[in-house]
Amino acid sequence: MSYLEKAKHFQQLQGEGKTWEAFEQYYAEDCKVIEMPTGVVREGKEAQRAAIKEWFGMVEEMHGGGVKSITANEEDGTTCCETWFDITFKGGGRTKMEEVGVQKWRDGQIVEERFYYNAPPQQPKG
Repeated sequence: MSYLEKAKHFQQLQGEGKTWEAFEQYYAEDCKVIEMPTGVVREGKEAQRAAIKEWFGMVEEMHGGGVKSITANEEDGTTCCETWFDITFKGGGRTKMEEVGVQKWRDGQIVEERFYYNAPPQQPKG
């Protein structure tokens, strides 16, 4: 399976609501996840698992989401995926988030992922 196929399958699983299946299959135990806007760095699968649980704990409702584009550099094992989410956070308004994730792969798993994202000001509920 090519890196592009792996990245597409990873996104497909997430789109089907199988976040944890995608996570377990595709994140390496020694992964490193970097959030570029904040500078937060998480080392290891357990740290990333905790961060995902925390993020889902802040979500009141997901209204939609999808993949805008996805690409791969097969020679160096890098994929890139542009996604969006229409989301309402608990205690907050509704917003559209856009994100680019750049993944480095080794032995069929993501060993490093960098997230570049924006979160526009939340819109009032209504």
